[in-house]
Amino acid sequence: MDRILIIEDDESIAQLERDYLEMNGFEIDIEADGEAGLQKAESDNYDLILLDLMLPIMNGFEICRQLRKKTEIPILMITAKTDDIDKIRGLGIGADDYIVKPFSPNELVARVKAHLSRYKRLVQRENSVREISIKGLRIDQASRRVFLHGEEKTLTAKEYDLLVFLAAHPNRVFNKDELFERIWGLDAIGDNSTITVHIRRIREKIETAPHRQKFIETIWGVGYRFLP
Repeated sequence: MDRILIIEDDESIAQLERDYLEMNGFEIDIEADGEAGLQKAESDNYDLILLDLMLPIMNGFEICRQLRKKTEIPILMITAKTDDIDKIRGLGIGADDYIVKPFSPNELVARVKAHLSRYKRLVQRENSVREISIKGLRIDQASRRVFLHGEEKTLTAKEYDLLVFLAAHPNRVFNKDELFERIWGLDAIGDNSTITVHIRRIREKIETAPHRQKFIETIWGVGYRFLP
């Protein structure tokens, strides 16, 4: 049974999430403040975290940032804010999805299932292909670490997943919708503009001086491809 931690200070929302997820076969724990939630997430073994943005003591952004140093499990942020900058900021520090209140409980369950399924597929794929090496770029999938000419590069969870997917399919062109569905595991749910943000950040980390090798090519009006 998959275990989910809900970090949410609104008791009614937390109970609603718990009721619907338990009806769908998940085991649920709830923490009401950010600090306690982070401690619980770090000390126990969960498969996914539902994380409110505005929390007492410690906000959701900081919790996500801390968790991404230690785990790659899916993190879904839940908030009343609709500002696109907050969405990009949340995804940029490693959140896997962003759900805005009020939301449909059925949509929540669907997203949880989709992210858990995607994560399990990625883990299985990584276990079958342990390393990718191209033009001085080495991706160690066993440890989820990336090296460029021997120097380790730090990528967020989604940056890493996107890079691995593109590198595993060299010369194939993917549009933003395809990449969003493959990496975020959802079909037409969310904002695929985050792909542009993630591609830019990956390039800033692996296409830098002194080598300035080009790994990801933009096919204008079409999408992106990885150059072998």
